[in-house]
Amino acid sequence: MKPMPDSHVFIDSNIIIYAYSDTEKTKQLISRQLIKENSTIISTQVLQEVANALSRKFKIGYSAIAQTLQECILDNDVLYLNRQDTVFKACNIAARYQFSFYDSLIIAAALETNCSYLYSEDLQHKQVIANALTIINPYI
Repeated sequence: MKPMPDSHVFIDSNIIIYAYSDTEKTKQLISRQLIKENSTIISTQVLQEVANALSRKFKIGYSAIAQTLQECILDNDVLYLNRQDTVFKACNIAARYQFSFYDSLIIAAALETNCSYLYSEDLQHKQVIANALTIINPYI
């Protein structure tokens, strides 16, 4: 299931990280193509997760991380998570679908931005949430 080019899609942090990966060239190309061919949306949570992963897993310095985050902000629309409703929606999603709270917060943000697709490697491929959002693992 592939969205139409230029459709609005939500991108999870793992997709962003692969876009910058030098060790996973195939996933890097797929991730970059996704971002290039679609109107992609990320949340401030995604930016935080990317910064954390780059620092902890990849031991990248914060000046390079800041540059990467700036590129992410330029390449994607950013939802600034500051609404109580999003947090409570995440709690409902976590309870209903048994996702972690943080995965549920990503899903709630995708629903809040009216995305039809959420690209993530970490969630169940082709699962439909609230009859509105389909999770896609682009690497399958």
